[in-house]
Amino acid sequence: MSKETERQRWQRNFADLLQELRVAQTGVQILFAFLLTLPFSNGFTRTSDFQKDVYIVALLSAAAATAMIISPVAFHRALFRQGRKPELVRFAHRMASGGLGFMLVSMVSAVLLITDFVLDRGIAFVLTAATALWFLTFWVFLPFARRNWGEDDIDDDDDDPQTLAGD
Repeated sequence: MSKETERQRWQRNFADLLQELRVAQTGVQILFAFLLTLPFSNGFTRTSDFQKDVYIVALLSAAAATAMIISPVAFHRALFRQGRKPELVRFAHRMASGGLGFMLVSMVSAVLLITDFVLDRGIAFVLTAATALWFLTFWVFLPFARRNWGEDDIDDDDDDPQTLAGD
């Protein structure tokens, strides 16, 4: 089996990142669209000042997430055919991470908005905290706890650790 070149590794890393961003982009765009239409619904006039504040946090964080998750496309257009894939991958990684952070804030805020609208505020806070913990478990705690998965299984004769470090 031939080893991939550094250029091929950066290309693969960028392709992998784009696939991940496609999933996140769809989710954040659906949430953003929902939030954009919410003030025009009949029930929105019955929201409290607190709920309107939570709505603004959800809306603005969804906008920020959308901008950050889509930004690697604009960056790629600016660097197209300049041989700067390493910078692009690093930038896209930071934007994807930041975008996921803003998406987390937006989703949790949207849960708080809806649960506070239909339930008692205390129950809404408990359900929102549980939702935030659920997201943090799968988006932060488990990935960081398991980031060394498979390291014991790597055979140094078969794989170059430098090549694997890019994943």
